[in-house]
Amino acid sequence: MVVHLLIPDENVSETGSGTPQVGFVVSKAVGNSVQRNLVKRRLRAAAFGHLSVLPTSARAVVRALPPSAGATYADLDRDLDSCLRRAVARAAGDGKR
Repeated sequence: MVVHLLIPDENVSETGSGTPQVGFVVSKAVGNSVQRNLVKRRLRAAAFGHLSVLPTSARAVVRALPPSAGATYADLDRDLDSCLRRAVARAAGDGKR
């Protein structure tokens, strides 16, 4: 799984709801439509539980890799949590590199 995170500047005025936004990309490489939709549903449910990790104005894109098709909900949840935390830490540390 790969997570891309965008945290807009505070000075930039954007119309948003003030809550993090998360989108999902599950390509045909993951499997047939039934498998892809299962992965999307599991990721959507897992992401809902991890919104508190993200800053309020954040936008995240989660890209599922082919092994996601065989993963359980617990595996996806754990992987998503790890990826989101890494992405937030990376975004916060951009100025320090």
